[in-house]
Amino acid sequence: MADTTTPMHVEITRIRAYDRNPRRSENPEYDRIKASIRADGMDQPLVITCRPGETDYVVHAGGNTRLRILQELYEETGDEAFHRVHCLYRPWNHESDVLLAHLRENDLRGGLSFIDKAQAVLDAKQLLEEEMGIDSLSQRRLETILRERGYSLSHGLISQMGYAVHTLLPVIPRALQSGLGRPQVERIRALDRAARGIWKKRDLGDDETFDAVLAALCGRYDGPEWDLELLRSAIETEIAEEAEVNIHTIRVELDARLAGRDIDFSMPDGEDDAVTSGEEDSSSTATPMKVKGVAGIQTSGETQDNSTDAIADDETPVVQGSSRGIAPNASEEESEDLPDAPIEAPARSIKSLETQSITIGEPGLTDLKSLRARAWTLAARLAQRNGIGELVTPLSGKGIGFILCDVPDSSLADQLDADTLGQISMLWWHLAACAEMTVAPLEAVIATLSDDSILRQALENQNAGLLFNSVWTLDPGHTGYRLWRQLSEQDWRDLLNLMDTYRHIHRVAEDSQTQLWE
Repeated sequence: MADTTTPMHVEITRIRAYDRNPRRSENPEYDRIKASIRADGMDQPLVITCRPGETDYVVHAGGNTRLRILQELYEETGDEAFHRVHCLYRPWNHESDVLLAHLRENDLRGGLSFIDKAQAVLDAKQLLEEEMGIDSLSQRRLETILRERGYSLSHGLISQMGYAVHTLLPVIPRALQSGLGRPQVERIRALDRAARGIWKKRDLGDDETFDAVLAALCGRYDGPEWDLELLRSAIETEIAEEAEVNIHTIRVELDARLAGRDIDFSMPDGEDDAVTSGEEDSSSTATPMKVKGVAGIQTSGETQDNSTDAIADDETPVVQGSSRGIAPNASEEESEDLPDAPIEAPARSIKSLETQSITIGEPGLTDLKSLRARAWTLAARLAQRNGIGELVTPLSGKGIGFILCDVPDSSLADQLDADTLGQISMLWWHLAACAEMTVAPLEAVIATLSDDSILRQALENQNAGLLFNSVWTLDPGHTGYRLWRQLSEQDWRDLLNLMDTYRHIHRVAEDSQTQLWE
């Protein structure tokens, strides 16, 4: 049938709203549109059609909000201008064509939520299957047909929409209807995949069992203020309890899977002897190093001057939320990058760290406040991607901009393979070096640590042995093999940037004659 358009005037009472309207929530511009139509009338005619066998018309391409407003204005005023309205009539073709026309119109006008759009696309899929007489359209075929009908969506986006409707909508409807968008859906799906992989690898149950666990945990946190970190923490706890392992182990394994890596937690024969906490054979790759200059620790009879004022409480920022982030899991279905976020002062959540773009030798940062914020961002990002994010704390107005609050969990030595344990341990020492934990004035560092911190006990009691026994300390000659080689490209760039920022901080401090730890 030819797609002809015929102008006509139609009584408002003979036009009905489209019952498959993609917009399921109130149009936020409703009051403004109503005031405009009341004052000036409609600037564009309604596009209408008529289903076969029916006498009343239906809105064809958008216009449901304007139709409702016209009906209200006619009831309120009785004005004939709102009774018979100018329309453009288009002959009926297929139900799917009308739905897609509404989708295109909503995309042009904006404001359609991700879940509303997702539900409409899946409705269109069902209509196309009925019209074509087939049981199921593949996502690739659907992508092709939609493009031919003038509504282009990528295969990855269609996949995300299906996940949002089928998996998430039944368990977090309030979060989705409150505006949860595609980036958040991608992160939930990445978390789902990574956690499911751990669940099955540890033989905790089949997919149906994990589905039930995920649904229960998602439902627990459903609400307008959706927080993915709460869901992640709950999943980690659930897996750790089911597997009867330390939660930190699951955290490290989950971080690795989210980064596209897998971890073998089975210790090779003989490795247990290498992962010790003190006296080792000189041939071991895990040789503890006797290092001078640990803040306040006298390792060779030397004395240090540690008379420095403690950090004031009101200068230590508080970080809200978890220090662990979720990086979208790259796949053939999900390839769009998230926008960069600006670098801010240290007192902020780490949730957005993964979206921050930092370039080595970055110009423009010449003040200590900005450089310290940059150092904390990089350190926290490195730590969170390697399962020790909770150990990095921002430090405002002093030092390098961050500190380490403790040593890695001691259970890691029994639960991680040598490569992973070596990477985490050496990264911890790199972060400790950049934070100047072992060279800063003792009193300045101690003031930032809790009483039960092993790191505090080691520093306060001048006990180098306790520190080396608590963190696997490898021969520095293994740094390249155990850390640099293993780091992902993003971690490697962040580590280089962190060291570069450390140097910038000291240059600025020297030029301005500023004492970093005062």
